[in-house]
Amino acid sequence: MELVKEVYKLTESFPKTEVYGISNQLRRASVSVISNIAEGFSRKSIKENTQFVSIAFGSTSELETQLLLAKELSFSHASNFDKAEKLLLEVRKMLNSLFSKLKSKY
Repeated sequence: MELVKEVYKLTESFPKTEVYGISNQLRRASVSVISNIAEGFSRKSIKENTQFVSIAFGSTSELETQLLLAKELSFSHASNFDKAEKLLLEVRKMLNSLFSKLKSKY
């Protein structure tokens, strides 16, 4: 949730011409991460849960790429990306750990 909030906060400073561009893509990718985690935990099997954790991890890669692009295009000051990038790294580590633990159960 913290990552999503940070992405929303960050994208508010992007150029208004990007409202329907990368701002929207960043927001959608960040929401996708937590949505897939939530959906996975609501599933009845560990295998399905693992699949949704994997999809969430894929969304973190999408988010990482979009953050890098927005940073390179100078849509906001480079230091404004720091917190989102740190949170993204933390989420990726947690998802890796969760995936490994779930995978070992089946």
